[in-house]
Amino acid sequence: MSTSKGPTLAVLPVAKGKTPASGLQILQPSGWPAPKGYANGMAADGRLVVTGGVIGWDTQGILPDDFIAQVRQTLENISAILAEGGAKPEHLVRLTWYVVDIEEYLANLKALGKVYREILGAHYPAMALVQVVRLVEKAARVEIEATAIVPR
Repeated sequence: MSTSKGPTLAVLPVAKGKTPASGLQILQPSGWPAPKGYANGMAADGRLVVTGGVIGWDTQGILPDDFIAQVRQTLENISAILAEGGAKPEHLVRLTWYVVDIEEYLANLKALGKVYREILGAHYPAMALVQVVRLVEKAARVEIEATAIVPR
């Protein structure tokens, strides 16, 4: 029986003697390149808060036509759901993005980053991005599922 010689798991450093206020740990295998705009993994202990697939409609059920506007509203909707569950954006451990056009996503990375930071801050949980044929709401360009863990 052989043992794996792959990368060992590391937890990104926190200032000595400090525990992150969120209670989360970012998992980064040693030797791996640092991810940009997401984490490879997260660890946390606490109360789980999850959303369903959230899209960018407003309280009237209206979806903007613009991709970035839909992302903005989707992230605002996620933030509101988290608040209902006693969670904050810094408690996010996972986001799964579903987009109907990955080229549209890639062409808007700078604007996406700006909108993301405005709403969720500079906290980057584990994320996945999946292109889908379409979403349930025909006019939706993006749908995001979120998982947060509120520390005990």
